[in-house]
Amino acid sequence: MPDFDLLVIGSGPGGQKAAIAAAKLGRRVGVIDRPHMVGGVSIHTGTIPSKTLREAVLYLTGLNQRDLYGQSYRLKEDITVGDLAARTDHVVSREVDVVRSQFARNQVALFTGTGRFVDDHTVALGEEGGEERLLSAEHIIIATGTRPARPESVEFDGRTIMDSDNVLNLERVPRSMVIVGAGVIGMEYASMFAALGSKITVVDKRPGMLDMCDVEVVEALRYHLRDLAVTFRFGETVSAVERHARGTLTVLESGKKIPADAVMYSAGRQGLTDDLDLGKAGLSADRRGRIAVDEHYRTQVPHIYAVGDVIGFPALAATSMEQGRAAAYHACGEPVDQMLSLQPIGIYTIPEISFAGRTEDQLTEDSVPFEVGIARYRELARGQIVGDSHGMLKLLVSPDDRKLLGVHCFGTGATELIHIGQTVMGLGGTVDYLVNAVFNYPTLAESYKVAALDATNKIRQLDRLGD
Repeated sequence: MPDFDLLVIGSGPGGQKAAIAAAKLGRRVGVIDRPHMVGGVSIHTGTIPSKTLREAVLYLTGLNQRDLYGQSYRLKEDITVGDLAARTDHVVSREVDVVRSQFARNQVALFTGTGRFVDDHTVALGEEGGEERLLSAEHIIIATGTRPARPESVEFDGRTIMDSDNVLNLERVPRSMVIVGAGVIGMEYASMFAALGSKITVVDKRPGMLDMCDVEVVEALRYHLRDLAVTFRFGETVSAVERHARGTLTVLESGKKIPADAVMYSAGRQGLTDDLDLGKAGLSADRRGRIAVDEHYRTQVPHIYAVGDVIGFPALAATSMEQGRAAAYHACGEPVDQMLSLQPIGIYTIPEISFAGRTEDQLTEDSVPFEVGIARYRELARGQIVGDSHGMLKLLVSPDDRKLLGVHCFGTGATELIHIGQTVMGLGGTVDYLVNAVFNYPTLAESYKVAALDATNKIRQLDRLGD
């Protein structure tokens, strides 16, 4: 008889939810994770610390209040890394306690160490001190997550040349920084350090940033980051990064040279599969360390599953949680519905970006007619109260059946607001629901009614011309 019904390698969002789901179904469950990494990368170096850092930056710099109190407003004049770390460390420790408590409450056995396959039902647990013990399981879920990808040509030291994992360990707030990569993580950190007063230069070989987002929203973010003295170098490739006594020098292939106190690379993620000995379980990973799975998150070995960032797109904490739950249910023979295809995307730049559904460009490319309804925060009483005059909500509406095709939000609370539009879309509702609904006043959620009225007024004009 195996030691466990289900053994999970990794305790991040996907692994944690998988373990708890199986335990709730009465299964014997074990979880393996590295020492001091309970909760996974998400809690220790990823989602939780970066979003907590963002809140600390907004609070200490008073950035969101400057429309009300003037551009010189600042809660704390000399912000140190210690100020930022205090809030981050507090939240991280609390989150680790929550995860440990959930495991204990549901009688999930937690093993600290590293795991590697011995065969397709057995994992060797490597503990501190070099000792190994074998753990067997009927089903195994791989939820090891990812690490930042590092170019071999760059010599990282974790202090002046770093990746997104060790940027949290900076000794001081840099006066200037080069961020290589204009993806989600790169732009989140660019906006945070720019808000702290660092002179930021963003370099990316692509022609722009955040190409999955609405063009108008990206333009708005770019405008606000430029207002914080962020410089963009798009269509540029880094040829070398040099470390000097007084900082770093980033050399671009075009010949440009950018001096800065520090350089941060945000050039994709690599699956943490190198040390799993996948071959002994009959598995393999691609060059990015990702494992292929089917619609039930099964690998090519049917009783071994993989969830979360290690399987690739969308690689979000929110989707990883659902993947973990679904995989555990399937392994336990419990019926489970497929994850809904309509998923919200949240980007924690300053200001926030969030969207669900398709963009204007995607609808145009697919020859789908649409009308646009916009609400601007400056027209809302709540927008004036919170001091956000630049936020906006955009609805893309079908003039034929009046259903929502896309919702795009930029500004304070965007990642919360998006769920209203997501719900209406998911239930097949129309823009008329938003027109007729009563929203609390004053709220930012009222933006849905304003945008809905804007869209329906435009559709009404089209209908009149057609009469």
